[in-house]
Formats: sequence, C-alpha cells, structure tokens
Amino acid sequence: MTTFRAYRIFDDNGRSQGRFTELSLDDLDQGEVVIQTHYSGVNYKDALAATGAGKVIRRFPCVGGIDVAGVVKSSSDARFKAGDAVLVTGYDMGVAHDGGYAEYVRVPADWVVPLPLNLSLYEAMCLGTAGFTAALAIHRLEQNELSPEKGKVIVTGATGGVGSLAIQMLSQLGYHVVALTGKESEQEYLKSLGAKEVLLRGSIDLKSTRPMEKAMWAGALDAVGGDTLAWLTRTMQLDGAIASFGNAGGAELHTSVFPFILRGVKLLGVDSAATAMPLRKKLWLRLAQELKPIKLAQLTHKVPFADLPGVFPALIKGESRGRAVVQIAGS
Repeated sequence: MTTFRAYRIFDDNGRSQGRFTELSLDDLDQGEVVIQTHYSGVNYKDALAATGAGKVIRRFPCVGGIDVAGVVKSSSDARFKAGDAVLVTGYDMGVAHDGGYAEYVRVPADWVVPLPLNLSLYEAMCLGTAGFTAALAIHRLEQNELSPEKGKVIVTGATGGVGSLAIQMLSQLGYHVVALTGKESEQEYLKSLGAKEVLLRGSIDLKSTRPMEKAMWAGALDAVGGDTLAWLTRTMQLDGAIASFGNAGGAELHTSVFPFILRGVKLLGVDSAATAMPLRKKLWLRLAQELKPIKLAQLTHKVPFADLPGVFPALIKGESRGRAVVQIAGS
C-alpha cells in the first residue's frame, strides 16, 4: 500500500469544504492502532463539518467521519492485534483527528472498542454514533428512574438517525412511544418502527408563552433543541426527565424555572463523544443485545464511498430518513 482514498475537509477561504484526496499512512494523525475501514456512517455532525453549515471542525485539514468500523491492520498496543474487528465512535474523530472517511484510520488505542458478539461491522455502523447516542440517552433516563409504567415517552426529530433508532429501542423495552415530526407523510414509517402515536409538529404551539402546560410525558429524547425543547420542559409530567442531545432546531433555550421547581423536571445533557470507556463498552454490549433494533435494516441504506458528498444536503435540510452507511472497503 502506498496511497489510499480519503474524504478530507479543508479550510476554503474561511469555510469548511470537503473533497476526495489521496493520502498515505504518514499523512494521518498519530495513534497506536491502524484500522482498515470497512464502513463508516453519516451523522448530522458529519454533514455540518463537511459542508461548513456548522463550525464543528477544530483543525484543518482533517479527514471527516466521526464513526468507523473495520479490522485492525497493525497495533503497537497489546490490547489489539492484526485481524481484530473493532469500532470507534466520537472522541475527536472527524473534527480534530482524522476520521472514518478513509480506507485506513489511525487512532489512539484508548478510543477503540472491540466489536461485540452478535454485531457485524455493517450493523455497528448502522448504529454508529446515532445508535450509541440513543442508547446513552435511554441509559441516562433510566438512571433518573424512567420505566415503562411511568408513562409516555416522546421522541423528537423522529425520522432522523437517532430518533428512528430510539423509537425502536424504546418500543422493544416496552415503552409507549410518541414520535414528534414535522413530516406528515412519514406517519406510517414511524408507526412501523414501534411508535404508538405520531404527533405532528404543526399541531402544537411551540411559541406559547405559558410557563407550564398540560403534563403529558414521563420522558423525552430531544434531538431538536430550541423551541421544541422549551415546549418539552413545559409539558413534562411530575419528575419527568428530558435527554437533550441535539440542536437541529436551534441552540438557544427560552423557558422558565417553573417546570423545574414545581414539577421537578430534569434536563439531562447527553454527550456521546466523550463517554468514558467502561460505560461505552457497556452500552455497545446492550446495543448488540436487547437494544439492537429488530428492524435495523429498515432504518438504514448503504452508500458507496464515491457517493458520500451527495448524502450531506438532505441531512442538513432535515429531509433524510434513518441512517446512511458508507461502504468503504470494496466500494
């Protein structure tokens, strides 16, 4: 091997711009483990980084892709050996350290997760950061005493990668799931994933100035932020908990203290990128077992590496459904 293909992001007159290029291993960031990439995933964060729609890249140039699944080519760390099937999600991948959109990836050994039994490399990237985020959000809610008998759980941004996966995971755990979406045409899709109800965004008043409204939700997983998250704070049940992990609808939060001091509402931040390794491994084991979506194939579609740039626009516009998995080896 002399050179290999990579999708690298450059600073083009102050704006992020991605393009295919040829690299060698010497061009990659340092680390103890070299992985031959089989698959990567496409997350909202990847689209922001590659298009410049969001200022998430912290170093230029940088190979994009915050997820990777593949086989170890070489390792100077005793925990891994050539031929091991592994995955990496989060940390600085794709934003400050060369990421998964390349035929080879080199990362610190402390970032690497052995591929759990009952998960293929492809399935690992069908889940990727989106699935890991959904699992972490559910874990945080469970830590705060959420259980199926407490009441309904609402999932916002329901047709997105995290939302689609979370609906099926929650449904399999026995929760009554309500999917919130702005896409009227996707109601049957969301119900096929396990949503008991679909709530259309246009049917609710997100701009209400009332400090609290009718209490409806025992738990919430929010990918949207902004007015949607503010509305959730106003409509949670007593001791309800919200897991917040996205800002597709805005980064600011305008609410009052009343939901927190009169209903005991809990707002839980979910940061999947920096999750400590013991919990990270625990959650990946759950993703290979009871949290593994039965209809995982229905939530995903495979994209050849050469077609990667075409995936980003729909994701930025909120027009995509489920997860795109990039096939890198053999594409």
